[in-house]
Amino acid sequence: MKKNTFAAIFTVLFFAVQTGFAQRGVDLRSGDVSVLSGEKTVNVQYDYSEFGVGKFAAEKEYLDKKSAEYNAKEPGKGDEWKKTWVADRKNKYEPKFEELFNKGMEGKGLKAEPGTGAKYTFIVRTTYVEPGFNVGVMRKNAYLNYKVDLVESAGKKTVAEIILSNVAGGQFGGFDYDSGTRIAESYAKAGKILAAFLEKQLK
Repeated sequence: MKKNTFAAIFTVLFFAVQTGFAQRGVDLRSGDVSVLSGEKTVNVQYDYSEFGVGKFAAEKEYLDKKSAEYNAKEPGKGDEWKKTWVADRKNKYEPKFEELFNKGMEGKGLKAEPGTGAKYTFIVRTTYVEPGFNVGVMRKNAYLNYKVDLVESAGKKTVAEIILSNVAGGQFGGFDYDSGTRIAESYAKAGKILAAFLEKQLK
């Protein structure tokens, strides 16, 4: 009898934990995303205006420290690194987000396209970045937090607020020595997570 009771409790806990892991990472804070039902395109914009990096409360503090360290080792290296850090947004992060989002929404016929005249717009705000590291013998994934606002393109009235938390980024096999590569994979996963969430919500 005790064994059966223990087995039942274990089964309940197991599925509760599994469900918790499945739902972790996405949270509809407010609003309703069902307005996207039947839409063919949704505009997408990105906001990098305010986020912390690692132990730094502001991105600028992180960039100033890292670029100074690189410049001390090799003049000009830090300046180039800082330029690449910003350029990666357009070159890596945003294309990755859109690619995985669009792939996940193929079944619903919805596509994210920047600069379109779509009725609704996703504003993807990066709120925290843990860049991670890869030094060969040791590595750590990147982890990012996002706030995604669904707004009416005309007037910017907020329709829904979605939070994506602790979205990991890293390449299989550990070939992600560059922080931009790890962070790009987080954006890709964020697009995939958002699409999976919407796919269940839309008719």
